[in-house]
Amino acid sequence: MKVLIATEKPFAPVAVEGIKKEVEAAGYELALLEKYTDKTQLLEAVADADAIIIRSDKITPEVFDAAKQLKIVVRAGAGYDNVDLEAATKHGVVVMNTPGQNANAVAELVFGLLVFAVRKFYNGTAGTELMGKRLGILAFGNVGRNVARIAKGFGMEVSAFDAYCPAEVIEAAGVQAAKSQEELFQQCDIVSLHIPATAETKQSINRKLVGSMKKGGIVINTARKEVINEAELIELLNERTDLKYITDIMPDADAKFKEFEGRYFSTPKKMGAQTAEANINAGIAAAKQIVSFFKDGCTKFQVNK
Repeated sequence: MKVLIATEKPFAPVAVEGIKKEVEAAGYELALLEKYTDKTQLLEAVADADAIIIRSDKITPEVFDAAKQLKIVVRAGAGYDNVDLEAATKHGVVVMNTPGQNANAVAELVFGLLVFAVRKFYNGTAGTELMGKRLGILAFGNVGRNVARIAKGFGMEVSAFDAYCPAEVIEAAGVQAAKSQEELFQQCDIVSLHIPATAETKQSINRKLVGSMKKGGIVINTARKEVINEAELIELLNERTDLKYITDIMPDADAKFKEFEGRYFSTPKKMGAQTAEANINAGIAAAKQIVSFFKDGCTKFQVNK
């Protein structure tokens, strides 16, 4: 059984060692493809792989066509929109993610960005504090729950809305459950996005939603850039000079957003999972899931059907 780590952006060496330990202890072979610069390198490497561990690497129909022995792909992280699920299912390949492994890293980043934003990007002038502000969390999964935990430490009031999480579960975590995402935006000073990019959510964060926020509202996006209706948000920021947009996923229209000096910030690259701990946790979790899949048939984290 051959397990391939295919990462254009490599895991930390200690993570690779942890993956190797799990894979070899199960009696499998580990192959490594790092920092590849051409898709043909990936296509060659997957030819005899039974399993693949990836990060943000794109696994397209062409990759599945080339991987004749492939049985499972594990995305080391929560998001999996870089894998063509339809093609995977067509080829009989199981696709999994590793939910929760990056959750604390992303949640901590939210507050690193937020403090930077409310302190006016440290430009030397007086900003505001997070204490006493109401934070809205859109989607109450692993990341959202960690965001709520940290927010309470800042002395913030916390609300959340999740179409798939019962209000009682949200309330049990000591968080106020909003009745709708519209209510969440209307009631909160800051809204933190933690929704996946799906047909339902793409372009859903639009002018109407963000425009309903209180004066001085901040939208912080550490989820996916596709959930933002960029054209409408740009229009709104032109009209509402009190609003801010902060993200770790550079928008397609980054140049236009940069015109809103002091009200927009994006990191050059996605930073949510960029900690040593998250890197190690997600990589080793991926390896364990592959071993469990082959030995016990476990498909607990399968995301395609």
